[in-house]
Amino acid sequence: MDIHVNINGQAVAWRANPGENLLDVLRREGFASVKRGCNQGDCGACTILVDGTAQRACLLLAGQAEGRSLVTVEALGTPAEPHVLQQAVVEHGAVQCGFCTPGMLLSAKALLDENPSPTYADVCAALDGNLCRCTGYKKIIEAVLDASGRLRK
Repeated sequence: MDIHVNINGQAVAWRANPGENLLDVLRREGFASVKRGCNQGDCGACTILVDGTAQRACLLLAGQAEGRSLVTVEALGTPAEPHVLQQAVVEHGAVQCGFCTPGMLLSAKALLDENPSPTYADVCAALDGNLCRCTGYKKIIEAVLDASGRLRK
């Protein structure tokens, strides 16, 4: 079946097999930032934005993306011009192995797009579905709060 999506600002059509999940299609199409972790929606490594909402790509059938707007971390910024969230994560030393980082960034972006002045508890709740084995979350939360302040200026 063909699915038509807008991904990172570009309209595309992809072939997908009936029952194939969106994570498999995204990986096949070259979106390496969308990580395969648990394949059960528990780890958040495959988090993308679907119409602005953080979603687990492993839990969505490819056909459910038809006509939707998808955003992966590739759309946030570039090495030369990183998004404020990316810059804050680097400055706060919130990246260790980096496997969870794309999902964390997109969950945080969804939060800040909806709530530009989140509390510590709001950030914790937004990142609740993103597992990280390396950092202990403190620096990630601090980075998101710092980014929210920068975005409000």
